[in-house]
Amino acid sequence: MARALPVLLLALAPLAGCGEEPPPPALEPGELLPGGATTNTLLGGRNAFIRPAENIVVEHEPSFYTGNSFFNQAWVEAPASTGRRDGLGPLYNARSCAACHLRDGRGRPPETEDEPFLGLLLRLSVPGVDAVGGPVPEPNYGGQLQPFALPDVPIEADAAVTYEAIEGTYGDGTAYTLLRPTYHLDALAYGPLADDVMISPRVAPQVIGLGLLEAIPEEALEALADPDDADGDGVRGRINRVWDATAEAPAVGRFGWKSEQPTVRQQVAGAFLGDMGITTPVFDAQDCTAAQTDCLAARDGGEGGPEIDAETFEKVVLYSSLLAVPARRLADDAEVLRGKALFTGMGCAACHTPSHRTGGHPLPEVADQLIWPYTDMLLHDMGPGLSDGRPVYEAGGADWRTPPLWGVGLFEAVNDHQRLLHDGRARGVAEAILWHGGEGEVAREAFRTAPAADRDAVVRFVNSL
Repeated sequence: MARALPVLLLALAPLAGCGEEPPPPALEPGELLPGGATTNTLLGGRNAFIRPAENIVVEHEPSFYTGNSFFNQAWVEAPASTGRRDGLGPLYNARSCAACHLRDGRGRPPETEDEPFLGLLLRLSVPGVDAVGGPVPEPNYGGQLQPFALPDVPIEADAAVTYEAIEGTYGDGTAYTLLRPTYHLDALAYGPLADDVMISPRVAPQVIGLGLLEAIPEEALEALADPDDADGDGVRGRINRVWDATAEAPAVGRFGWKSEQPTVRQQVAGAFLGDMGITTPVFDAQDCTAAQTDCLAARDGGEGGPEIDAETFEKVVLYSSLLAVPARRLADDAEVLRGKALFTGMGCAACHTPSHRTGGHPLPEVADQLIWPYTDMLLHDMGPGLSDGRPVYEAGGADWRTPPLWGVGLFEAVNDHQRLLHDGRARGVAEAILWHGGEGEVAREAFRTAPAADRDAVVRFVNSL
């Protein structure tokens, strides 16, 4: 079913014949609570993302706080006296979930060539598809570069990023500079990379509201999808069909930068394995390649079975599912409301769908909620400027899932930066918009050529989310 592209012309131009600009639209019912009844209305600033759903049921509270502990505390090498927290490695990207998602927020890329990769990782693959239609791992290094390792296990490589300045101008002649990243891998410990290796950088996103996004009905996403651009607006949202390892069947992708994971549970399991080298009930085998003999020896010397037990793992999943979205700030400010109208009129809402109604879900807290994530959860071709050249299931190299915008304006407070897009190249909302191409080109040009006051209003609106 094709979507209709709303254009609030009356909010963008003077009324015909009177020369007076109408007042901005009023706040819509429910906007102040973007997570519905789950919304965090108590904490802001640095701790804006750490609260449980405000409507959390009593029986879920102990599991949430246990999950919080295992999310935040560092894992250690096995065997250790702290048996429930050992199993790290042999190769890994971080020692804890919170190392990349500090205060449940967003990671960033290194800002200097010698800064370690923490909060940003590099996915690796070669052309082709695996047995379930997913990407084929790089033969010597697997599906993800891991720059840290246990003692006596060689790290995979030294990774660095450099930036090229891209100069541009707004329609009014104001100059801007964008940063284009290039990634470098040196001191490769397990042989050369395949000549046809594909590398995709991924920044750790904020963890809030995941259970709500999981609870959006599949039929609602199908209704938003428009793969053939039937409505002619140039926007072709598509669902990524991926492999659900628990159901052992194809499923709708919802999580990850290319919608490659179908559930919060599988997203958490993938992060445990890929980021920390910890096996789970979902993925119970280490990802060691044939070239990584030390990794294989460390794996084979273990006791077998998942390194995080099923009960603890499910508590981390529950924790990840019930982190609350913070309440809106300055949502009824006149300039914010004007920015909202401009955001819609420029075409941004064609992908960043403002609101959804969640359906049923095993966690009652997230069921039947009116939410305002500003995402359609679909894949969109963002043009060659943002392409990583690496397909994942049905997502092409230039395809990216529309990221939810809730919490964007709090990244500075929570994580001391506002590095946006899948690789953190954008230094704020305006730069993120200016990188849009492909299906986002019309919206980008509307923003780029708008008067400075209108651009500022759009940025102010997005930062209120």
